[in-house]
Amino acid sequence: MRIWKQLLLCLVVLAGALALWVYLVPSAGGTLTKMGVPGEVIAAVIPRTSAQPAPAPAGGASGNAAARPQGEGGAQGAAQRGAGGGQGGNRATLVVTQPVAIGTVNDRLSAIGSGQAIQSVVVMPQASGTVNEIMVTSGQKVTKGQVLARLDDEEQTIERDKARVALASAQEKSASYKNLQSFSRLDVFDAQIAEQAAKLALSTAELNLRRRDIVAPIDGIAGIVAVNIGDNVTTQTNVVTLDDRTAILVDFWAPERFAVAIEPGQPVEASSIARPGQVFSGKVEAIDNRIDPASRTMRIRARVENPGDVLRAGMAFNVGMRFAGERYPAVDPLAVQWDGEGSYVWQIRDNKSVKTRVRVVQRNPDAVLVGAELKDGDRIVTEGLQRVREGAPVRISGAPETAEVARQ
Repeated sequence: MRIWKQLLLCLVVLAGALALWVYLVPSAGGTLTKMGVPGEVIAAVIPRTSAQPAPAPAGGASGNAAARPQGEGGAQGAAQRGAGGGQGGNRATLVVTQPVAIGTVNDRLSAIGSGQAIQSVVVMPQASGTVNEIMVTSGQKVTKGQVLARLDDEEQTIERDKARVALASAQEKSASYKNLQSFSRLDVFDAQIAEQAAKLALSTAELNLRRRDIVAPIDGIAGIVAVNIGDNVTTQTNVVTLDDRTAILVDFWAPERFAVAIEPGQPVEASSIARPGQVFSGKVEAIDNRIDPASRTMRIRARVENPGDVLRAGMAFNVGMRFAGERYPAVDPLAVQWDGEGSYVWQIRDNKSVKTRVRVVQRNPDAVLVGAELKDGDRIVTEGLQRVREGAPVRISGAPETAEVARQ
């Protein structure tokens, strides 16, 4: 294509773009007039409508008269735009708020503990021998002194009988020496000593015979019997375990911050996964005298009554305790904001936003406990935080607009 054709095409495109701009943009006519473009040219491009008056001619009274309304209209529109802009700049920011509540911290302790019987004894024989008889079954309730099993006792029975015979002989000899005057005082004294030795020998034989019986040292419930008839046992053999579970002792570990708050006798509540939905009451039985330096916890022992015998030693318990705790303002988690100086919230005072510094004490799923100069019921901004400024007027969503906010 020749150069003159290219230039002509460019001019046509520019003219079309200019005409489109003048047609679509209402203020284009004024801009072209200021640039010195004749009014006839502009009038040829822009159609005359009631919204846009025709450009004034270059000179003449009529041109001045036509230009005057346009100027007045422009001044009035500018004033209206200025008024509208000022009203938009001072308008109160719409926000959503929530009232401050008062929450407590360190008011409840929850821990996992392990239970044990109030008394638990592993019964072992006091002598070695062969089991001849078992007189207890698993789960049986036994009393203190009840015979649980017996060992072979033939040898011990013979030793007891021999001791009885020796005692009878010593007693007869001692009595003869006392009645007869022909014996010296030394012979009488030796006879009395022999009698006392025979009594001690008989007591030893009877004790060895009694030790062939394996008896219950406490009242309780028998566990699984670990021996059978005919087994050879020693003093280290576990025969059966007895548990006194009229009450269960639950050991649990409390954090260090509760060390000075827990005292003996305080009530506790315990629940077990074996008894879902059932809560057992108890009290603190004992407190350890030191904090574990590794876990920073303290061992606590609670006594839980077991009147229905539904709890067992070795069960896991969820132990709970309640305390007075410390009270702090509770705010919505969305209200807490951060900047270079730390955390803060936007508080509403007299329909204006005020930045209030807070210290986060504890985060909960539904609220954040903070240390701040906030009272119960104070309004805190939770939505619309991006538009809130220090001291700026705000309007609470859902609240009636006050006269002061309307004036602002």
